[in-house]
Amino acid sequence: MGTDLHAPLGQGRPPKTKRSWRSYKAVFCGGVGVIGVIALSIYVIREDDGLRRVAANVEQASPKDKSASSKEADGGAHSTQTGTSSERTASGANIERMATGDGNYVTKYTPRDRTGPLVIDAQRMGQDPRVAGQPNLDLVEETEDGKLPIVGADGLRPMDQYARPWSGERGARIAIVISGLGLSQTGSQKAIQQLPAGVTLAFAASGNSLQRWMQEARRKGHEILLQVPFEPFDYPANDPGPTTLLTANSAKDNLSLLHQAMARVTNYTGIVNYQGAHYLSDEKALRPVLQDVAKRGLLFLDDGTSSLSKTGSVSDAVKLPHAFADVVLDGQVQTQAILRKLDELGRIADRNGTAIGIAAAYDESIDAVRQWSEEATQRGIEIVGVSAIVRDKSEP
Repeated sequence: MGTDLHAPLGQGRPPKTKRSWRSYKAVFCGGVGVIGVIALSIYVIREDDGLRRVAANVEQASPKDKSASSKEADGGAHSTQTGTSSERTASGANIERMATGDGNYVTKYTPRDRTGPLVIDAQRMGQDPRVAGQPNLDLVEETEDGKLPIVGADGLRPMDQYARPWSGERGARIAIVISGLGLSQTGSQKAIQQLPAGVTLAFAASGNSLQRWMQEARRKGHEILLQVPFEPFDYPANDPGPTTLLTANSAKDNLSLLHQAMARVTNYTGIVNYQGAHYLSDEKALRPVLQDVAKRGLLFLDDGTSSLSKTGSVSDAVKLPHAFADVVLDGQVQTQAILRKLDELGRIADRNGTAIGIAAAYDESIDAVRQWSEEATQRGIEIVGVSAIVRDKSEP
């Protein structure tokens, strides 16, 4: 069977070849490379840990953080390792960073104690357009007359919540109010669909389907007012409607009529009068009504048609945000005449910084306001919600 099985171990095999110097050199270089990679990795890890420690030391060295840290220490919150730093965010939260021994951080967020007066930023007012047609339930109270506006527990007013946001620029600003919405379906639809969103829409308390129209108007971006009828001098020959506030009524009866009107719709920033030259000139009758409007966080717009109106003095006395319309735009219901009145309104705004115009929801008024507003914007005039001008005039 003459095979290698019977050969002595180690004999009869091919001779081993000697490895050349190049082979050893290659193996050596490869080993050095592996060792170098391992060493570099260790160095990077140590360096990263060092950088984190440097960052922690820099943060602790900040004067602002030192001050905040000492305040936090008074409350007993501190780290036993490398110290604590804290800061406050614009939202009012306290942020506390605690550095651990390995260079990492543990971050703790706690609410800040909100003491002191409430500060409302007018530029943050308004609702998300997606829910603008729905009332803020914190600003509504259920009564026997229906849902009435109130000031929220945090001080937020309906005139702020439902205000149309504006740029905040101090150029010429104009508010245009189109009144009488809800009385005519075609007129209401045309005003909501065709007028620029900056135009304020006033809904008549005696109108129809007010909640539906309101929701559509708010989704389109309009600020809205509620138009309440007041007694004119020639009443009852000129009767604004069954819910008209009368000087002969008791204060209780007029407040009941006011609340019935208020409950017809939600999401409005304030009240504008419909007629009412007699009522607005009677300080005794006017005061309890305007006092109630003020208490509910609303504004009052006087249409400016009566020189005998006591709205200004009474509003100041009860701390009610208010303003007067500067121009009645549609005294002559003709498009060119309304355009001329709008030009007059623009000159007032150029001179005084702000101006308010008011018109009814006639086709001619809507067409003229739409056309003029486009040109005014190109001239640098901003069309704003009426609340922006009322706030500017009423608050220091």
